[in-house]
Amino acid sequence: MASDRDRDRVLAAAGVSRETARRLDLYVDQLRRWQTVKNLVGPATLSEVWTRHIADALQLRELAPEADTWLDLGAGAGLPGLVLAIAGRERPGFRVDLVESNARKCAFLTETARLTGAPATVHNARIEQVIGAHRGVAVVCARALAPLAQLLAWAEPLLTTGTVGLFPKGRDVQSELTEAAQRWRFVYDLVPSRTESEARIVRVTTLSRVDS
Repeated sequence: MASDRDRDRVLAAAGVSRETARRLDLYVDQLRRWQTVKNLVGPATLSEVWTRHIADALQLRELAPEADTWLDLGAGAGLPGLVLAIAGRERPGFRVDLVESNARKCAFLTETARLTGAPATVHNARIEQVIGAHRGVAVVCARALAPLAQLLAWAEPLLTTGTVGLFPKGRDVQSELTEAAQRWRFVYDLVPSRTESEARIVRVTTLSRVDS
């Protein structure tokens, strides 16, 4: 089956252990089961879950290979945060905090983290309520959540104190960068996505306000 070939190709490229592969299988099984009652991902993308979602999440590991503490904003279906937690569980001290305001999505995240043994903590809260408590995390990330300018506003307490931001973006990345530059000064680079030719990952290393 194509999905089996996709799975094997994605896992081989990521270089994960057999145990991690088994736990990612558990995640995918859970995602498909919960999708029937809660729209966690776009229905049309579920058939491409390995190449469209899992691979997209796993590629972030290589952009911050030494990072042991991650914060995923608007975690939703756990992409990328929960997938990263599953992939990093064999590293001592690895931890991912997942922030999600939707209680039903939090139920999915909590149950799936339990089943997979992922070192993830779920916070059922708005980003503004908890962001300040996460100063010191190595990486803050968010996927398909908001325009870059808004992501920078939410993550300001972290990005101004040494945290790196990793924000996957689609074909409109240049317009989002232009909009963000009206309010923010930030050092960034654009990393080509491995899962979509026109997509880029915005890696932000410093941030300050234009009027500061």
